[in-house]
Amino acid sequence: MSIFDPAKTAAIIAEAAAIEIKPRFGKLAKSDIREKAPNDLVTVADEAMEHRLTRDLAALIPGSLVVGEEACAADPTVRDRLDGEDWVWVIDPVDGTSNFANGRPLVACLVALVHKGETVGGWIHDPLSGRMAIAVKGEGVEVDGAPLGPRPPFEENPAHWRGSMNTRFFPVEQRADLEHKKTQIAVVKPVFCAGHDYLRLIDGVVDFALFYRTLPWDHAAGALAMQEIGGISARFDGTPYKASQRGQGLLIARDVSIWETVRKRLGL
Repeated sequence: MSIFDPAKTAAIIAEAAAIEIKPRFGKLAKSDIREKAPNDLVTVADEAMEHRLTRDLAALIPGSLVVGEEACAADPTVRDRLDGEDWVWVIDPVDGTSNFANGRPLVACLVALVHKGETVGGWIHDPLSGRMAIAVKGEGVEVDGAPLGPRPPFEENPAHWRGSMNTRFFPVEQRADLEHKKTQIAVVKPVFCAGHDYLRLIDGVVDFALFYRTLPWDHAAGALAMQEIGGISARFDGTPYKASQRGQGLLIARDVSIWETVRKRLGL
């Protein structure tokens, strides 16, 4: 028997979101939103959701630790918990906080379970629609309780690929270069929510996604899901993504050949 129950974890996440996130959507007062850093928002929903999940998820595995986005904002050393051999819950309570604060319905709650540096479980939840994707290492992905079926074959012609590129945090010169080169590939409008980017990858709506920031609460759950469906989430040098690693730059694709072609075309 596994030390964790994916369905029970999903139920805890969904219940917390129904209490802390959904009722607040579109109803935040100005006093409910603040900047924790320049151009980096946090709301009362982020804080309440992380508090609830920290309590409830830690109780599922006695002795487990928690790395939450807001806890790390207050104390960056909290992230060091991923460097050990403990069971660690990684929480992004409201992914897409700017969207949430401005009434745009592209938000998610991301949770991953990491053990000895390896992500073994991942949950991507849309609190507004109720959709839930669950990935378990070695066991595949299910969406809304049903195992994910075979993915449709990807189009071999790169001209038909579609991807999401969030260049906002790249260094200025590299950002300008990427904006120029992305004309070689069909790029959809970014949603500014990693959770929804991963859901679009899982669904086959997009074929690749590019990020500069690689924070574990944004990517651990989604990277595991991509691995489980035969995709790839890797640094620009080809190193597979790990939640415990520091660094910048991440390219995700439905297939390794897409990954390699996109990296080459963008000069990464």
